[in-house]
Amino acid sequence: MNKTILSTEEQEAIRKFFGKPLEELDEQSFKETHRKLRSKYHPDNFEKFEDETVREMAQERFQQIERLAGKVRDHLKGGKLHTVTPEKKAAQSFERFGFDDMKIEINTNDKDLKYHLFGSSYRWLVYGDRYKIPDTGASIIIDEDHQGHRIGFRESIRFYLTFGGRSAEVENIVDWLFGKIQNRASSLLIEGNLVPINREAMLSAIKKVSLLPPG
Repeated sequence: MNKTILSTEEQEAIRKFFGKPLEELDEQSFKETHRKLRSKYHPDNFEKFEDETVREMAQERFQQIERLAGKVRDHLKGGKLHTVTPEKKAAQSFERFGFDDMKIEINTNDKDLKYHLFGSSYRWLVYGDRYKIPDTGASIIIDEDHQGHRIGFRESIRFYLTFGGRSAEVENIVDWLFGKIQNRASSLLIEGNLVPINREAMLSAIKKVSLLPPG
């Protein structure tokens, strides 16, 4: 059985946006509320404002809702709820991770995956652009060579991930990435290694190559 891993902050955010604690949400009410939230906070609604800060805030809010919605879906599919408490985070705080330009490649047949990753800003991303992963100190550098090579739609989305921090930071990065590509990507490579598209495998793979020595 898959685990739905939530921090206490995420549980509170789910209650705020979806109107109920995770344990009380059912599929019908979740889908209806999610549809309304997507309509309300979709970044395209804020393009009319000639203010980059407003657009960035709207995009971050939309992506936060999408990450939370992914975890609600996992729970509704039968995932066992696992809460990451501040005490557990503190116990892991001695571990430090960091990596410059970790190569990540995502293969997909979903023509909308790039939008799910980067929001409406994907339309302006070019090679070398830096994109900040919301709610983290991590950033990715875009590789814009995304041409398909098969009949029908097939795309390889490549970028380089740079980050540094404690275990909780890596978990936030993985939560963001997994929430974006689950059920949309056909394969995932991290530093050239094929990694199963599930949260625990992705977290293990990234931590393995980015664990820094003590000191």
